[in-house]
Amino acid sequence: MQNKIIDGNLQSQVLRDGIKNEIARLNIKPKLSIVLIGSNPASEMYVKIKMRRANEVGIEANLHSFDSAITNSELLKFIESLNNDQSIHGILVQMPLPNHIDKTAVLNTISPDKDVDGFSPVNVGRLHNQTDGFVPCTPLGIMHLIKSVRQDISGLRATIIGRSNIVGRPVAELLLQNDCTVNIIHSRSKSIIEDCIKSDIIVAAVGQPKLITRQFINPDAIVIDVGINKVQAEVVGDVDFDNVIDLVSYITPVPGGVGPMTVAYLLANTLKAATLKQSSIFNHR
Repeated sequence: MQNKIIDGNLQSQVLRDGIKNEIARLNIKPKLSIVLIGSNPASEMYVKIKMRRANEVGIEANLHSFDSAITNSELLKFIESLNNDQSIHGILVQMPLPNHIDKTAVLNTISPDKDVDGFSPVNVGRLHNQTDGFVPCTPLGIMHLIKSVRQDISGLRATIIGRSNIVGRPVAELLLQNDCTVNIIHSRSKSIIEDCIKSDIIVAAVGQPKLITRQFINPDAIVIDVGINKVQAEVVGDVDFDNVIDLVSYITPVPGGVGPMTVAYLLANTLKAATLKQSSIFNHR
């Protein structure tokens, strides 16, 4: 069974090692600013992981923490100051935000050239127009994991369960760009099981613990589980791992699958931002 598991920890380590070597080779010091609003325990944990991994590869990660009472205008003004700071290459505003903060305004304010999360409207447009920009980190990680077990996926049928702007929609676009036939399933979809069982690739990103059981699975499918759900003291995915492991071709575990790749591609995007900035400076000399 072990050879069916796509090890996100291993794949992430290889990618992070490559990023560290590239930073040393280029002799640059990428700088990432992380903005955290409030004291959400999960957000605080994710930020600590991101900062630790960044510093390990040679990226200077700085945390800017604000009380949840910060106003919308105060936050946007601070983001503008990060945009204007020429020493900063990447900006990440940790989600979720307090209800009174306008998420759309925040994403619109972050400079597209520093938007290492890939969520700004400009970068969303660049992704769909297939022009160079920053792609969201989780979809990049998903594609990496898929291609780690099957490099050529052209012509395969892919089903994505979940249509969020963070995962479902951008990963659909990346799969289309790799010549897959793509189907997105959501809460209003009909014949969900019938659609899934025809699929060579299933990406589960719906946020419902162990929703996907063996009745959804094509026996040769590659299954990528994006879900992170806490059930009592256990963290589980959207896929009932033990129920389908004998049936699938390959599957990601939770934890240790997509999560580490998301962090690794945040670092990759930050290195890309620093490299583009350095290239721009050289081109204007």
